[in-house]
Amino acid sequence: MDETRFMKDLIGIFDSGLGGVSIWREIVNILPLESTLYFADSANCPYGQKSQDEIVDLSERITRYLAGKGAKIVVVACNTATTAAIGHLRSVFPFPIVGVEPAVKPAALSSRSGKIGLLATLGTIESPFYNSTRARYASDVEVIARPGFGLVEAVENNQIYSVETEALLRRYIEPMIETGVDKLVLGCTHYPFLIPVIKKIVGDKIDILDPAPAVARQCQHVLEETGLLSRGSNVRYEFLSSGDNEKLDIFLRNVTSLPFSIGEI
Repeated sequence: MDETRFMKDLIGIFDSGLGGVSIWREIVNILPLESTLYFADSANCPYGQKSQDEIVDLSERITRYLAGKGAKIVVVACNTATTAAIGHLRSVFPFPIVGVEPAVKPAALSSRSGKIGLLATLGTIESPFYNSTRARYASDVEVIARPGFGLVEAVENNQIYSVETEALLRRYIEPMIETGVDKLVLGCTHYPFLIPVIKKIVGDKIDILDPAPAVARQCQHVLEETGLLSRGSNVRYEFLSSGDNEKLDIFLRNVTSLPFSIGEI
């Protein structure tokens, strides 16, 4: 195969593990002519309790790898990596880099009760990036933030519908409900896969905000603005994992019917 014809014609996407597939699904939905290369750093998952230096180092190495494989743009499909490393990545690499941030702004603007919930990793909640966003856009509302310990691992291990996962979600969300929140912001890209269970807990009185559609739209906007949109020749969806390829394959078959391939690092 002539790999040179694919150079700089991919959307590179990475996450600490499989959660960023929630963003990948939205990207390929609105950009069906784009090929993608997704890197799941499952061997180092979760990122949420790692130091900023560790996350920056991992993010730079993965971004460099994706660039070497032909990425024309890189989507950091991980809230924790975005908060810790996106500034550094943008200072190092010459191509566009799109990140993720919790949908605190739209939640705050649309809240009727003046109280919103945020379920995120500890790394995101404690980051200057998030706290700056909160101060800028949510100073007039009360934000009840809870770290979702164990939820990333539940998604990674395909335990989304387990009794244990529902118990964890209830532990984090029910106290938010009691305070009167009317919006629940999902501050980790793994969490959208838990929406069916979350809806069971919150019913129809609380709106759940998934960041994935907004990230996909931003990716589309950047590609249009920079003239990097693809014409759609030989569209392919390739996935790589620093962890267990069998687990990756099972996960993907459960969440998409699109054809995909799993490569070797």
